[in-house]
Amino acid sequence: MNQVVVADAGPLIALARIDRLSLLASLYESVQVPETVLVELCVDSGRPGARVLSAALARGVIQPQALAPGSEAELARLCLSLDAGEASAILLAEQTDCRFLLIDERRGRDVARRRGLPVVGLAGVLLAAKRSGLLESVGPVLADLSRQGYRLADALVAEVLRLAGEADRGS
Repeated sequence: MNQVVVADAGPLIALARIDRLSLLASLYESVQVPETVLVELCVDSGRPGARVLSAALARGVIQPQALAPGSEAELARLCLSLDAGEASAILLAEQTDCRFLLIDERRGRDVARRRGLPVVGLAGVLLAAKRSGLLESVGPVLADLSRQGYRLADALVAEVLRLAGEADRGS
């Protein structure tokens, strides 16, 4: 099974800020990002998580990929309703034999699904990490994300905890 994923910036930044980006390297062969998302990651800045992202880029965990030639018109059309990073991630996922698109922003997820792309959010990655034995519990990781300002809907958090078998313990 293909273990390459295409990612939008949000989930990568969130995992880097809580020093859990290594989960992606453990679960998947590589994480591909379009050039626009690479810019959004701000790997050369002093922002929280930037050093972790820079190291993942240097190790090849995060791999920048150019969009196919001739993608400009479709990218411009998608940018009418999405930000450039989300739009370019959707196009790269369409152009790549990837397992799924890692994206959390609702509008981007909806557009990707309408275009027939498999979509997974950060919560899905955490559940996969728990199933693979990489995390003992997802609740504390969800709490860390929340403390860093990463917004996940309360209903989603409750569902993830239920699916992880942690609903009665909370986070």
